[in-house]
Amino acid sequence: MSEILVLYYSLHGNVANMARHAARGVEEVNGMQARVRTVPKVSSVCEASEGSIPAEGPPYVEARDLDECAGLLLGSPTRFGNMAAPLKYFLDSTADAWLSGTLAGKPAGVFTSTSTLHGGQETTLISMMLPLLHHGMVVLGLPYTEPALNRTETGGTPYGASHVAGLDSKQPLSEDEKHLCTVLGRRVAELAAAIA
Repeated sequence: MSEILVLYYSLHGNVANMARHAARGVEEVNGMQARVRTVPKVSSVCEASEGSIPAEGPPYVEARDLDECAGLLLGSPTRFGNMAAPLKYFLDSTADAWLSGTLAGKPAGVFTSTSTLHGGQETTLISMMLPLLHHGMVVLGLPYTEPALNRTETGGTPYGASHVAGLDSKQPLSEDEKHLCTVLGRRVAELAAAIA
C-alpha cells in the first residue's frame, strides 16, 4: 500500500478533526493508506522541549515520513493569516528533503481552521503551499465542479478545505466542511495512485 502523509498541527482539535476526514478520503482510494502525524508545540523558552512521544493523538512526524509518503496533506490553524509556528518550524527543518528532492513531483493539498469566516483562511492555505511548491510538489485545490464548494455557508475554498470554528473554537465541522476535507484527501490520493 502507498501512503499519504496527513500532517497537521491542532490546538483546539478542529484541525485534527479535519485531518481525520482527509484521511478517510485517502483511504477511499484503492491501494492508498493514510499515515497521520502531528508536530509538537514550539516553546518560547529555549531550554524547554516536548517529549519525543505525544501524550495523546498521532505520533510526531519524522524525516522518514516524508521519504516514505506518496503524497502530503498539510493542515494548520490560522495565525494572523499564516500557518501556526509549530508547523512552520517543522517545515523550516526540511532542507535535507529539499536538497534531495524527496517531495518533488508528489501531490499535496492543504487545510485550515479559523475562528471567523474572514479570519485569513485563504492566505493561510497559500502560506502552506509556498514551501510545498519550493519542494517541487504538485499542489491540488478543490474545483468548483465539487457541489459542496458552491453551496457551503461555512468553510471551503478552491485553495483547500477550511473550517469556521467560532470565536470559542467549539463550532463543529459542518457537513460541507467534512465532505470537502474528504474530497481533498481523495483527490491527493487519486493523483498519487495515478503517478505510481
